[in-house]
Amino acid sequence: MPAFGALAPFRIRSYRFQWPADLLTSWAFEMETLILGWYVLVETGSVVMLTLFGALLYGGTLIAPIVGVWSDRIGHRTMLSSMRAIYTLVAATLTALAFTGTLNPVIVVALAAITGLVRPSDMGLRGALIADTMPPAALTPAMGIARTTTDTARIFGALTGAGMFAAIGIGPSYAAITAIYLLGAVLTWNAIAPKVAEEAASEAAELKPSPWSELREGVVLVWNTPRLLAIVWYAFLFNFAVFPLTNGLMPYAAKEIFHTDQTGLGYLIASVAAGAFIGSIIMTRSGIRVELARIMIVAAVIWHLLVLVFAQTVTLWAGIVMLMLCGFAQSLTMVCHTVILLSASTPRYRGRIMGVRMLAIYSLPLGLLAAGLLIGWIGFSATASLYALVGLAFTILIALRWRASLWQARTLPEEEHRHAA
Repeated sequence: MPAFGALAPFRIRSYRFQWPADLLTSWAFEMETLILGWYVLVETGSVVMLTLFGALLYGGTLIAPIVGVWSDRIGHRTMLSSMRAIYTLVAATLTALAFTGTLNPVIVVALAAITGLVRPSDMGLRGALIADTMPPAALTPAMGIARTTTDTARIFGALTGAGMFAAIGIGPSYAAITAIYLLGAVLTWNAIAPKVAEEAASEAAELKPSPWSELREGVVLVWNTPRLLAIVWYAFLFNFAVFPLTNGLMPYAAKEIFHTDQTGLGYLIASVAAGAFIGSIIMTRSGIRVELARIMIVAAVIWHLLVLVFAQTVTLWAGIVMLMLCGFAQSLTMVCHTVILLSASTPRYRGRIMGVRMLAIYSLPLGLLAAGLLIGWIGFSATASLYALVGLAFTILIALRWRASLWQARTLPEEEHRHAA
């Protein structure tokens, strides 16, 4: 790519609105998850309750494919804006409950279940909207930059969320979260000019008469396209084996393993994000000739090995260093993973394919719930080690099973679909 090619995506008007919208939404996600996760753990003292809260945030993965179908019909921008309006409404409700003193863990878990119906589809629809508006040559740097919205949000959300919660309490903190969600929704709505969005939605509606037949087409396409199927299996594996350890279980690790408070929890989460941010920046410099599947597989193997080492750490600063390295490997893995998936998807099928991919994320709440039970029996270190080893084994098995499709040179979407047919 030419010099300064990493900034090329910002030449696209839609991206200039979408990137800050995604950034703000990710900031609010991270602040919300940290604040509520710590609140539930402290108020209940139960790791099972904490994992239940984390699992419910991903309950919507079961309906993600149909969300993808409807986003193809009404437009990705319209669907994404509507979802972010829902986050705003739920956050406003939590703010009101906090200020009136009626908030309790049961209500928090119930509202998490509502948000969790749509939240899992957010990341997939971001990618679909970017792919709709981005030239193919700029897709890898665009996704690398897009990934920084999540990475910087984890830094900002972890440090700011923990600091705000400790300094001003949950009510004022949630008022700020509500405002951030609202601004993100407004920017998302402006990502594509309304006339363009309406024309796209109208065309999509004419081409797609039945949502259920569309959903079936998407599932069949993924099943019959080896490269897509392998990527979806990787999504299932990563979300089951490693993401629970560095996401939902961090409050438990901070409190019980590293014996720190919410400020230390903020440092742990921010360290993952800092490493991931570095990885995302590196991926913005990747040219179109880079074979991303090879990077993804090697980085995934390293990621699991680093998580295995993290599982043995018992001091806060050692944990911070290992999590930073884990974040770096995670970012290389997931940016490549997303670009491969989008590159193998035509615009007509993009929403539903991303929906099927998001369905694979249902393994994250399953992994969280199973981890919560295992920690009670064998402890955190043994559970984390077991997860890392299982994830490593299946990472290699998937690479071997679909090596011809994953290790081949990148192909155009049309070629993939022709082979699938």
